[in-house]
Amino acid sequence: MVEPPGATGPTGDWEKLYATSDVATLPWYNPDLDTDIDRALKAHRLRGGRILDLGTGPATQAMNLAKRGFDVVATDISGSAIKKAKASAKEAGLSITFQVDNVLKSKLAPNLVDAIMDRGVFHVLPKEKRPVYVETVHRVLRPNGWLFLKCFSDKEPGTWGPHRIAEGELLGYFRGPFEVLSVVQTVFQGNVKPAPKALFATFRRRDVPTDVRHQKRARKRSTRS
Repeated sequence: MVEPPGATGPTGDWEKLYATSDVATLPWYNPDLDTDIDRALKAHRLRGGRILDLGTGPATQAMNLAKRGFDVVATDISGSAIKKAKASAKEAGLSITFQVDNVLKSKLAPNLVDAIMDRGVFHVLPKEKRPVYVETVHRVLRPNGWLFLKCFSDKEPGTWGPHRIAEGELLGYFRGPFEVLSVVQTVFQGNVKPAPKALFATFRRRDVPTDVRHQKRARKRSTRS
């Protein structure tokens, strides 16, 4: 089974992985819309807005969202992943905006989308990089925007694959900038059997009050003087 680059051990090469692999054989490949994401979209009555599929990979999630009427933006760190995704979307007759982008050095515009779907990006990031992720998704979301995040749970045994993340640890990164609506125990659907244990979290963007932002800037200036 393919090891996700950057998940454990030395930083891997996502580009090499997607350039040399049949995407349908990758561990996280799922031809259908993730059931937890589908359930969340229906529960919150989200239809037809602009949504970002973060780390789109094979783009099956992006294509399923487009079929449901969403205006989809799909990004990935791998140019080969995006190239293959574009071809798949074209063959399916779907209009999706694809872009090569690194969430840790993102060039995406502020207030770009109404919702973000992350099915596997957050849990491959090292702990010290996760605050950058939180800042990026907060910036890219529109006010009151939604973040749907799925990651490996600490209840998944073994060490293969992505980092395991406990519920309390996950919430610690997002409390403050985001309202925590729910976190549920679930599984990560794909080619790995039995399906790995996972967490599925629903967050909603909060706006940092202007006076708080000014206080933070003032503190930064005072520490430099």
